[in-house]
Amino acid sequence: MARKRVPIDLPGVDDLFSSQGERDGSVLAGVAEIPLRLIDPFPGHPFQVRDDEEMGRLAESVAESGVLVPLTVRRAGAERYELVSGHRRKRAAELAGLESVPCIIRAMGDDEAVIAMVDSNLQRETILPSERAFAYSMRLEAMRHQGRRTDLTSAQVAQKSSGRWSRDILAEELGVSKDKVQRFIRLTHLVPGLLALVDEGRMKMLPAVETSHLSQEEQGWLLDAIGAQAATPSHAQAVKMKRYSKEGSLTSSLVRSIMEEEKPNQIEQFKIPKKSIARFFRPSATRDEIESRIVRALELLEQAEARRDRQGGA
Repeated sequence: MARKRVPIDLPGVDDLFSSQGERDGSVLAGVAEIPLRLIDPFPGHPFQVRDDEEMGRLAESVAESGVLVPLTVRRAGAERYELVSGHRRKRAAELAGLESVPCIIRAMGDDEAVIAMVDSNLQRETILPSERAFAYSMRLEAMRHQGRRTDLTSAQVAQKSSGRWSRDILAEELGVSKDKVQRFIRLTHLVPGLLALVDEGRMKMLPAVETSHLSQEEQGWLLDAIGAQAATPSHAQAVKMKRYSKEGSLTSSLVRSIMEEEKPNQIEQFKIPKKSIARFFRPSATRDEIESRIVRALELLEQAEARRDRQGGA
């Protein structure tokens, strides 16, 4: 007996880059077809729209099936619209050669639009540290305009909302810890060159946060030193520079001096498989004992070779 086939509706690629709110809105609200030339990007949009492999797949899906999930826009003057969410879908539509896209037109104030824009984009799978930093910062500013105190840099002055700290409310809404939010916001104080190093993964979060407290001139000195040393600062070096900066004694030469200090993780390591030397040591031997014994053995070997050379030349 043949099995009965049950049709399964799988989401298209376009559905994967939208929020449930947008999908619900496409049903509940009217959808208008708007020419792409009339849609402007969101001012200060912190998320990059990259023409990468993923965008190529999305463009192929749009070319084949159209934009399945409408973009969300708001009016921006006579016959102009501001894109709130759907920047990637808009770009995919452009690459697919479409002239217009389906849009949901919503009446939103500036702050409401910022929050909607940030929240829809934070669902992306891959987000650069700089994108997250400016997105968090924009959302905080919008919340402040809406009457909430969002000073995450000082726990002592943060105000309460409904008996809870506002920073805790923000972190809860974003689904992350308040410390993580605070660290990302600090990244917005980095000069572009240093922020790029964070995005590239060459500079770690903790030293980047400490470095963000330096002035722009001091950060410029650090960029020069990084170029000369071909290395970014460790957390300890960043803390040291921050301390000197706070004291008003940080100079370009001092930055170079600090960066020239050897970092523990930059000391060249030579590794020997443990099984290759295990027979020379008792099982309980510590790492230091093993290292000391190996160095002593090499010293004795060096002495023996020196004696043999002297005897051979006699």
